[in-house]
Amino acid sequence: MTVVPFRALDACDVELVGGKSANLAELLQAGFPVPPGFAVTAAPFAEIVQPHAEELVGGLDPEDVGDLERRAEEAQHVVEALAVPDEIATAIAAGYAGLAKELKLEGPPVAVRSSAIAEDAEGASFAGMQTTYLWLRGADEVLAGVRRCWASYFNAEALAYRARHGGAAGMSVAVQAMVDARVAGVMFTLNPVTGDPSSIAIDASYGLGVSVAEGDVTPDSYLVSKVTREIIRTEIGTKECECVVDPDGAGTLRRDVQPDRRARPCLEPEDIERLVELGRKVERHYGRPQDLEWAIDGRDELFLLQARPETVWTERPRAEVAESPLAAIAQTYLGGRRPR
Repeated sequence: MTVVPFRALDACDVELVGGKSANLAELLQAGFPVPPGFAVTAAPFAEIVQPHAEELVGGLDPEDVGDLERRAEEAQHVVEALAVPDEIATAIAAGYAGLAKELKLEGPPVAVRSSAIAEDAEGASFAGMQTTYLWLRGADEVLAGVRRCWASYFNAEALAYRARHGGAAGMSVAVQAMVDARVAGVMFTLNPVTGDPSSIAIDASYGLGVSVAEGDVTPDSYLVSKVTREIIRTEIGTKECECVVDPDGAGTLRRDVQPDRRARPCLEPEDIERLVELGRKVERHYGRPQDLEWAIDGRDELFLLQARPETVWTERPRAEVAESPLAAIAQTYLGGRRPR
């Protein structure tokens, strides 16, 4: 099986499509505002790439930084040059055509995102090490994006992590309808500084969320009570640049944000309210704190782009977590379940 639409998957399909695709499918099935898409399953990676893995990176010493970086670069070049059988390329093109039909668009822009088998699992602190390619159009660009995602499985950071910690091998790729974001960012359904589960933390900036996720900007930051919905703290960031679609309609570029926009909050109070409610619902769905990516487009539609378990504070003993007096109420809201 090469391609499966998100609507035909759920959270049990991690071994088939990886953590990212399985989580997106689960959320879509549960009625959350996830852009439609499809997964290129782990089978093509196993057929095309996995047979070369030992030859490329076998016996790797993660402490030898120079050798690690050299072998990672060589491995990625090799993987990008591997031949893709016609039947696999045809299946990926058919998946893209099916998504175009679903969206009622010709050549819709998509995000092509790595979805490693062990990624976005509980305790998977390497989540997000592999690569995403944004605003690709056409079957040829999608196939090229899939190959580059496979190659990113061998980037230095991911290689070092797997060499030290192991984890299930293999990679799927998620192909998802692109959101033309006016503002985007990340959200934690606890305080990422203290671990307090009674708060929701939101980072936001203009344009696509990659600017926030990759640390290219100082975003606006909000800390909101999960229980009372009161905004506890607001910090307006400098939001130096934004990532937007290239004027030719394919790919992205970064451009400077004008001073007057930098000085303004990029989120309105009603945007924050909607984000908090979305975060609460996703946390309730999974029963544990979440690390979310989201976007709001030019029509003010809110989309959920990714959800993964929060893995920093929820892996620590309860005694290490600095809780507010509202923490017990927040856990009651979660049905009595506590981060373990």
